[in-house]
Amino acid sequence: MTASIPATGRAAEIDRALDELTRGEAAWAARSLAERRELLERVGAATAANARDWVRAAVAYKRLPENDQLVGEEWITGPYPVLTSVGALSASIRALERGASPVDGFSVGRAPGDRVAVRVLPHGVWDRLLLNGFSAEVWMPPGVPEERVRARAGLSLRRPTETGGVGVVLGAGNITSIPVLDVLYEVYANNRVVALKLNPVTDGLFEVFSRVLAPLIEAGAVRIVTGGADVGAYLVHHQRTGHVHMTGSAATHDAIVFGTGPEGAARKRAGTPLLDKPVTSELGGVSPTIVLPDVWTDADLRYQAGHIATQRLHNGGYNCVASQVVVVAADWPQKDRFLAHLRSALSGAPERPAYYPGSDERVRAARAAYPGAEAVGGGRVLIEIPDSDEPGPALTEEYFSPVLAVLELPGDTRQFLDRAVRAANERFTGTLGVNLVVHPRTVSALGPELDRAVAALRYGTVALNAWTGVGYLTATATWGAFPGHTPDDVQSGIGVVHNALLLDEPERTVVRGPFRPAPRALLHGSAVMSPKPPWFVDNRTAATTGRLLTEFAAAPRWSALPAIFASALRG
Repeated sequence: MTASIPATGRAAEIDRALDELTRGEAAWAARSLAERRELLERVGAATAANARDWVRAAVAYKRLPENDQLVGEEWITGPYPVLTSVGALSASIRALERGASPVDGFSVGRAPGDRVAVRVLPHGVWDRLLLNGFSAEVWMPPGVPEERVRARAGLSLRRPTETGGVGVVLGAGNITSIPVLDVLYEVYANNRVVALKLNPVTDGLFEVFSRVLAPLIEAGAVRIVTGGADVGAYLVHHQRTGHVHMTGSAATHDAIVFGTGPEGAARKRAGTPLLDKPVTSELGGVSPTIVLPDVWTDADLRYQAGHIATQRLHNGGYNCVASQVVVVAADWPQKDRFLAHLRSALSGAPERPAYYPGSDERVRAARAAYPGAEAVGGGRVLIEIPDSDEPGPALTEEYFSPVLAVLELPGDTRQFLDRAVRAANERFTGTLGVNLVVHPRTVSALGPELDRAVAALRYGTVALNAWTGVGYLTATATWGAFPGHTPDDVQSGIGVVHNALLLDEPERTVVRGPFRPAPRALLHGSAVMSPKPPWFVDNRTAATTGRLLTEFAAAPRWSALPAIFASALRG
């Protein structure tokens, strides 16, 4: 299809940007690994220098008070992961410069199903101190030998002169680090020069992003454009564009790839896309949380209810990996008490504006589909699904708003786990992330059965006693849907991003966290030093802790730790 002229009359401007990138591709191919790393490190320095402006711009478009604790979300999901990614990716490039593998120095073990597992968290003393009790592994597909994992790590940086053409990144409008991280992955992992088209929601970040990415812009590897859907359509269909990466919903993906209306639906059925070029994507879904039954203390019930409320309400509920369905055991004696704590956590979380377009309409649609849905304050909705055979749209439509459903399944612990895994794989839309909340006693009792359940879950990130968002924040982890989706059944997308070890065709990331925070964990015999995480929506010092963590990521040093620990403990 020939690119149609944007209604805004900006075709000449976009043509010029793509022409500049075409010339920049040749210059990029000629750059050594050391030169590319130096440019990346300059991006890191620019991120640190512009971090406060970045957060101010995010706070402005999300309409948060500047002194609100929720500002911590903008530090932790804005400049912070860009800084950690720059550091981790720079280390991988240094390894390639000396002829080594980026995997060297990381622990490599085994996972169920004849899988190689690369331990990416903790890695180094800072991780062990700041994320104590958290761990993450990247699992490779079954049967892939360790030697191949090591030999192929590095992706396109192993062939730096073989560039990948001009790509378009359609930036996300919710989490502000996504556009920058996607650009870095395209440029470094895929050796592709990039036109970043901002989501109009984030146009206020144009100046900040221009300063952050200035080293790559000056090198001819990146251009940033703004505009509406007409500009996006012109870019992706342009003859100079060879690849598209997008973050959004499956519906947006289908509109871009197949078109809209009856014609688009017909093209999708026929498998004849309107956009006839490769498209990778990170899309959403319902991202369930499975709560395994056991005898919990009331403090455990309260804490994990707050944990799940965070999984839904972080960033106002506008996250691709926000938990939309909580799966509980119908026969759990503490079920009602847990749900009471969950209501309290949802209603007691800080109120915030519904900044993302269409949120109020999606909330109304949820309430219309479930007349018995409960308003729990601040525009939030809790849906209890009594009949698992007729669950309605909560399991299959991403609401992308503060709507949380509870689905009950029968059985004792083992039967429930088996049914919950089947439901997550077969009945829920999307494969981006799934969470499991499991008491340590249950972990011990299930033993290898729990490991096999984790392996059976077909999700790009599986989190055990942690939110899958921790996987997003871990630079060396992978982020994306479970592999195997196709354009006509895209689910949560195709391909991965982040992946600072540059692993070739990884399968998933598995994250583990502490069931209880410090100091309460110590009282139960667990040597965990991490207090309530700063990404919890009710963390009282999230803004300060988020800023301190970002400053530390820019310049790690022992002298910064006391202030971080003090702020985190007050949270």
